[in-house]
Amino acid sequence: MHLRRILGAVVVLAALATSTGCAAPRDGGAASPRPSQPSPSAIPTPSVDPVASWVSDRMAGLTLEQKAAALLMLHAPGVDPAPLRALAEQGVSGLILMGDNIPAGPAELLALTDAVQVDPEARVLIGIDEEGGDVQRLPWDDAAGAFTLRQQPPEATQAAFARRGDLLAQVGVDVNFGIVADVTADPGSFISGRVLGADPAAAAARVAAAVVGEGDQVGSTLKHFPGHGAAPGDSHTSVPEAPLTLDEWRAGAAPPFAAGIDAGADLVMTGHLVYPAVDPAPASLSPEWHRILRDELGFDGVTVSDDLLMLQHNGMPEFADPNENAIRAIGAGTDLLLYVLPADPAEFGISVPGLTTAIADAVRTGRIPEARLDDAVARVLTLRHLAAG
Repeated sequence: MHLRRILGAVVVLAALATSTGCAAPRDGGAASPRPSQPSPSAIPTPSVDPVASWVSDRMAGLTLEQKAAALLMLHAPGVDPAPLRALAEQGVSGLILMGDNIPAGPAELLALTDAVQVDPEARVLIGIDEEGGDVQRLPWDDAAGAFTLRQQPPEATQAAFARRGDLLAQVGVDVNFGIVADVTADPGSFISGRVLGADPAAAAARVAAAVVGEGDQVGSTLKHFPGHGAAPGDSHTSVPEAPLTLDEWRAGAAPPFAAGIDAGADLVMTGHLVYPAVDPAPASLSPEWHRILRDELGFDGVTVSDDLLMLQHNGMPEFADPNENAIRAIGAGTDLLLYVLPADPAEFGISVPGLTTAIADAVRTGRIPEARLDDAVARVLTLRHLAAG
């Protein structure tokens, strides 16, 4: 999708839309005379990216609650499109397909992904975890997975993900949470069977190749930043900790993410992982890890959380409130909040109105700066508009 090519223009337009114009002289006196300027007709008009202009116009008409809804990607179980479409009609930006959403074949899946679309100018993003191998939602995905690919040259990874991206595009999937940028040589690690390399250099080469392979067919996502390989344990039921300093992270876990970002990845998924030497908060809720991702690795695409219900599943009291988790994630720098919901989300205290009201109220009270909300919305809407073609 090449989101990063135009995102700078989107962010600039969003900033201009909220600016207050030129400031008066600080002493309140008259402004100093200016040198003569060319007439307006002699000044070339700067070109405006049409996607950036569309995003700015769309955002101008959104309430805080509508902006908050635009930061959600949710799941509803089953192959009936009605519950999924009902979520889209509430203004969410994405739907994630799990195994229970996959019908008999590609034609039926394309019909489902078409049936949930409600806005011809801003496609509801269809996301999926299609890594191949250990994590595979499409039974007809015949491309190799990580266990095979890490024993072959990087060109094989590029070919496998080109095939995978084509299969996903054929059934209306827009975003693949499929490129594992974690690295570990420990066969006992939770993530071991899914990594593309046992050392940083090998993983980096194949991660970059996977991004290139998916190309424009599907939005490429790197996961699980800042790296699950150094953090023993399963983040579905705990908050694993990595005993690395920041310098050790830069030398070991960082290179595959850096390589994928340089190759053009559209999204980075943050993990519910703690590196205590960097930040005591999980990376998904950590302003410092989001700063490192943006400032040190130069990532300018969409940041997406791992499933935020995983934080509740671990039973730790500090993550028991889903609304608080959402507020912390957005405030830290997350653009898209992911939830793999059951048929009755109230089981976990979750509803779209509840989340959007909590986020909007956090903006009103200053817990989330409005500029942070607008930045996230601009990034997600850009991705949606590009996906709409």
